[in-house]
Amino acid sequence: MEYVGRVPAPPLDRFIDDIYCLTGVPRHRLMNVPPMPSAHLFINLGDPTLLWDSDPSVPPALFTGGWFMGVWTRRFLFEYPSRVRLVGVHFKPWGVSPFIDMPAAELRNRWVPVDAVWQRSLDRIRNQLGEMASATETLRVLEKELRSRLAEAPLRGLDLVQHTGTYLESSHGVVPVRALAEAAGVSGNHLAAQFTSHVGVTPKRVARIYRFARLILSVDALRPVDWSQLAQTAGYFDQAHFIREFKDFTGHTPTEYLALRRRFPAERGFPPDSGPMPAD
Repeated sequence: MEYVGRVPAPPLDRFIDDIYCLTGVPRHRLMNVPPMPSAHLFINLGDPTLLWDSDPSVPPALFTGGWFMGVWTRRFLFEYPSRVRLVGVHFKPWGVSPFIDMPAAELRNRWVPVDAVWQRSLDRIRNQLGEMASATETLRVLEKELRSRLAEAPLRGLDLVQHTGTYLESSHGVVPVRALAEAAGVSGNHLAAQFTSHVGVTPKRVARIYRFARLILSVDALRPVDWSQLAQTAGYFDQAHFIREFKDFTGHTPTEYLALRRRFPAERGFPPDSGPMPAD
């Protein structure tokens, strides 16, 4: 598949890591996705996509159009169609909040059809793009839609969440949440309430996901892996806790994960392949 992506221009870059297009034939159809520090928007311009929650009590979903996803605290799986044409947005953990008229907690660990969040928008976007739009034109249309959806007035508490969330991002989740609250001059409970409103999860949970993301993205399956050193660098000082969390987030032990990555190497220069992994 071909990946074309870029960071949008200000002020969208305060809330979005990148917007991107995926087109072509996937090397692997079924993918296992661990928690990552982002919310998502996907607009499917091709054949339907199937998603499963790792919680077996949640029924799978088939999407022919598009869907929003909030921050996930557990893994999920999705199946690409045989040929992919998809445009997406990686929001920062707090980034989806000013684009939707609903609490971010309602998107936590959920996928929701685009039209349930942005009413009557999906057909308009798809009609603008048609069948032959280039990746550049597709990203331009999506960025225009995002600009039109960005809340004009600052949302209460979002500046606090963005400020402290940026510290969590730059520290890869290692800064203690209590220190963040003290530095911001607010109580831990107030900070947690604002994160729940704008991110959908507490700052402690966001820190855990950033910490895990740093570790998983630093694994080079082509070389020997010192898991103890990687875990310590990422901020895990309890080996048993690290192994439990790793299996909870990926469905595999570190050894199993490494064997899987060596069987199915990530594509160089293909960012979506750095977190998701083929489902074994």
